[in-house]
Amino acid sequence: MRIAQIAPLTEAIPPKLYGGTERVVSWLTEELVALGHDVTLFASGDSITAANLVSIWPSALRFDRSICDPNALHMAMLERVRQRASEFDFLHFHLDYYPFSLFARQSTPFVTTLHGRLDLKEHQTLFRTFASAPIISVSNAQRRPVPDAGWVRTIYHGVPENLLNPTDATPEYLAFLGRIAPEKATDRAISIAARCGLPLKIAAKVDKVDVEYFEERIRPLLRLPDIEYIGEICDREKSEFLSGAKALLLPIDWPEPFGLVMIEAMACGTPVIAFNSGSTPEIVESGLTGFVVNDEDEAIAAIEKLPQLSRQKIRRRFEERFTGRRMGLDYLD
Repeated sequence: MRIAQIAPLTEAIPPKLYGGTERVVSWLTEELVALGHDVTLFASGDSITAANLVSIWPSALRFDRSICDPNALHMAMLERVRQRASEFDFLHFHLDYYPFSLFARQSTPFVTTLHGRLDLKEHQTLFRTFASAPIISVSNAQRRPVPDAGWVRTIYHGVPENLLNPTDATPEYLAFLGRIAPEKATDRAISIAARCGLPLKIAAKVDKVDVEYFEERIRPLLRLPDIEYIGEICDREKSEFLSGAKALLLPIDWPEPFGLVMIEAMACGTPVIAFNSGSTPEIVESGLTGFVVNDEDEAIAAIEKLPQLSRQKIRRRFEERFTGRRMGLDYLD
């Protein structure tokens, strides 16, 4: 098949540091190429791929301080895709709802994977307006606020099987990975670790919109004993970071659409302790790959039960459910 993958321009494909959506697009694109398909990736010019790369802008927008209106560049990229649509058998978008109107008016089949939250009140109007737009969810929980939208299938994310692996590190601390933001509840992770008397290592970025939260709520907590803020880390650092953790803490305070960090931890054989919101009960199997909990007290009780879990079984479960190859085959279906 001739497949177009259309990615956000915010980060390179794959991203240099943080970037969940862009990381998934990269993994999917490379799997489709490996499976023998003719893939074209529309993305920033600093992207690295085995597919045919088409760029509307030379670099990822997050690191380009000259950009004031990123939507302008995304609109230009969508028009470039429309002009070339007849060259492809299928168009696969990762740009939220931006393609719906334009691409419903042309003949090449298309689908959009929605990577974000859908529980805002304006989404009700949006999905009523575009009720026939074909969309893929990344968890069943993501669908709940708009059950009558044009859902095609739920496809869980997948990580390349050998990208992350268990190492020989001795698990000694709790880990927090990803992004520091109110909905990620980093302060709650610090509280859990402090109450357990265990070190916590925080490997996460701070977006501009979350700087105030970081300065007012998180930075003072970093003075507590055994709380270490590492900052952003890249893929090549994750195996060691996660393998050295007794568990990954995901004490979220929002309806998480997927939560890529959970399967990254599983790839390293690391248990996940996640709050019961959004996708977490679909991803974490309590008593096998970690524990789904409802509050801090249950999280602390779960930490005490970690010795009951097998890190080898967690890795095997990752291989069964969350590899990039499985994801690629699901999308081809």
